Amino acid sequence: MVQEIKNGVLYFDGCNTVELAKKYKTPLYVMSETDIVSRFRELNECFVKKYGNARVAYASKAFCTLAMYKICEREGTCIDVVSGGELYTAIKAGFPAERIEFNGNNKLPSEIEDAVDYGIGRIIIDGLQELSLIEKICAQKGKKVKVLYRVTPGVAADSHDYIVTGKKDSKFGIPLDEDVFYPEVERAIKSEYVDFLGLHFHVGSQLFDNSAHLQALDIILEHVKEIKRRFGFVCTELNLGGGFGVKYTNEERKPYSYFIDPMMAKIKAAYEEMGEPMPAAVIEPGRSIVAEAGMNLYTIGSIKDIKGVRKYVSIDGGMTDNIRPALYSAKYEGVVANKADVKVSDKVTICGKCCESGDILIRDCLIPEGTEAGDLFAIFSTGAYGYAMASNYNNNPIPAVVLVKDGESNLIVKHQSYEDIIHNNLIPDYLK
Repeated sequence: MVQEIKNGVLYFDGCNTVELAKKYKTPLYVMSETDIVSRFRELNECFVKKYGNARVAYASKAFCTLAMYKICEREGTCIDVVSGGELYTAIKAGFPAERIEFNGNNKLPSEIEDAVDYGIGRIIIDGLQELSLIEKICAQKGKKVKVLYRVTPGVAADSHDYIVTGKKDSKFGIPLDEDVFYPEVERAIKSEYVDFLGLHFHVGSQLFDNSAHLQALDIILEHVKEIKRRFGFVCTELNLGGGFGVKYTNEERKPYSYFIDPMMAKIKAAYEEMGEPMPAAVIEPGRSIVAEAGMNLYTIGSIKDIKGVRKYVSIDGGMTDNIRPALYSAKYEGVVANKADVKVSDKVTICGKCCESGDILIRDCLIPEGTEAGDLFAIFSTGAYGYAMASNYNNNPIPAVVLVKDGESNLIVKHQSYEDIIHNNLIPDYLK
């Protein structure tokens, strides 16, 4: 466990949270390296080592920093990027090009050019115009890239609609309609500028049942067989996406093997039926690597007790450093970190400081009676899509990020200053 209580104070990966708040100030993102590494090593045992021709590509949209990429590099994983900015960060981190794959539904020409120039390992084609764009850029540069097609298997997963991506009505992926899909595959097979490897799918996020993955895979494998029948081409790589659920409140997290093993069994059976060797298999976990490795620390400020209605406890951050509750009613748990062993009996609403009624982080949160301004509040499982989705709304600075491990802490992202926020602002001459 990376969380523990000592002398009434919450510790995270061996670090005293009160001391962290004093040293680095709040609001503060805290990431446990121990927890991150434990997820990678679980995947190494149950997937990479077990199945041999298998790779993990960390979906870095969940949490993208130079330090995170260095951890990925050290642990031997690949990374999945979805923008020129994430690719740029990977390049600045010196991340090995062949271990980068590029996803995204609207890759800009400049982004594809950067990817081709750097020599990344894979581009996941997500739209019907993308192959032509890639071919044009590769022709200009005299290069060839490896590609997969991301497809929409038409499977609805049990999750919030904003994070379900495998249904047919989605902005992501190429439809599997016969008159759309197979001509695209034939073009890629025949192209002199791309090396077509196979198919990619992602059914959604925060899933605790493997049925959506298995249904989608059944559909994908039928198309793999049909590709061989029509074109004599065998897909040598299948990317199974991610979406594995994590614990935010009372969810029961499933081991990775719960999803992986039955999918790999289906792939083995299908390829044996075709008389072909097993393809390379790739998964793209993001949230499940970093969510529970993260914690946000805040200082409590104004407290408003509306008798018979609600008590609001304000903290010095809010929707600018964690948009998920406001965006899709995400649920979290928290604790008064400097009174972590005190009995909780006061039901309150933890709210942010933004000028928005929707800036609520936790509703009906139990905290100790007597909690007051200046106390430290910790929210758990914030490692995914917290820092990654942070904004400067109300011109609030984005907090620092600290990496902790075995009682040691290191700053990996500096606190943004007010000057940083307005750094790119200009005043035209006529307004001076």
